[in-house]
Amino acid sequence: MDDTADLDSGSDAAAFDSGAQGQRDAAHRSGFVTFVGRPNAGKSTLMNALVGEKIAITSSKPQTTRHAIRGVVHRDDAQVVIVDTPGMHKPRTLLGKRLNAVVQTTLGDVDVICLCVPADEPLGPGDRFIDQQLEGFPRAKKVAVVTKTDAASKQRVAEQLLEVNELREWDAVVPLSSLQGTQLDVLLDTLVGLLPQGPPLYEAETTTEEPLHIRIAELIREAALEGVRDELPHSIMVTIDDIVRREDRELTDVYANLWVERDSQKGIVIGKGGSRLRQVGADARAEIERIVGTQVHLDLRVKIAKEWQGDPKQLGRFGF
Repeated sequence: MDDTADLDSGSDAAAFDSGAQGQRDAAHRSGFVTFVGRPNAGKSTLMNALVGEKIAITSSKPQTTRHAIRGVVHRDDAQVVIVDTPGMHKPRTLLGKRLNAVVQTTLGDVDVICLCVPADEPLGPGDRFIDQQLEGFPRAKKVAVVTKTDAASKQRVAEQLLEVNELREWDAVVPLSSLQGTQLDVLLDTLVGLLPQGPPLYEAETTTEEPLHIRIAELIREAALEGVRDELPHSIMVTIDDIVRREDRELTDVYANLWVERDSQKGIVIGKGGSRLRQVGADARAEIERIVGTQVHLDLRVKIAKEWQGDPKQLGRFGF
């Protein structure tokens, strides 16, 4: 009799635990969010701030982001998968057209679309054009995010909020500063509230699904973008030949190629006596060491892929 009672009690406890777990799962929310906006609207910086680590490279140069990058934000009650996209723009090359196609594909797959508009710049034709594009994705919730509030006066932020609010009926409008961390919690709470209920989509330790070689290539490209002429950033591409962890000591060898389109650009990237390339290597190496956890020996070669931005074959080779 006692054994039977114990078994019944255990069954009831198991049933209770199962029901409690089901309630927790039902309350949990998960889904996909994307940030869109003009180039240099602060999309990548915002994603990095929400995830809590550097997933996407950032630069003052336009069209820095070249593919959809996923960053995962974990909370006890939710998992937010942020998809960072290239800035929407009027394409001048085949590369530009393919980057816009990446954005269009992403918009069709997400639960929430956030239009990022910087507080320190007037609302322009580019912002209105992107807002109009959102009409093609009625399923997704729409949120306006006024970024870079740290770079504008309170009056200017208020004016921008009024202008943005007139674009459409938003599900929410949130002003914030990614650099100062202001209002990030408000945005995250807003996004969680707009996501469907569902279980986590990624393991708890996952912050991105970007392969290591892609992250390293992007860090090298980020370093190469700084201090170069306006027309050069679009021409820069980085590929990785190999990443080798040495067994005898804490050192990782990275063999990389930095591609440009013309001989004149090669000279700019290398610099006088190789000074510019050495600086690129030093800046990139510091960031790479942070993600691989060892010291890094970076073997960086500069090569030419003539007019690759308009060449379908070379674009395919570079993964576009």
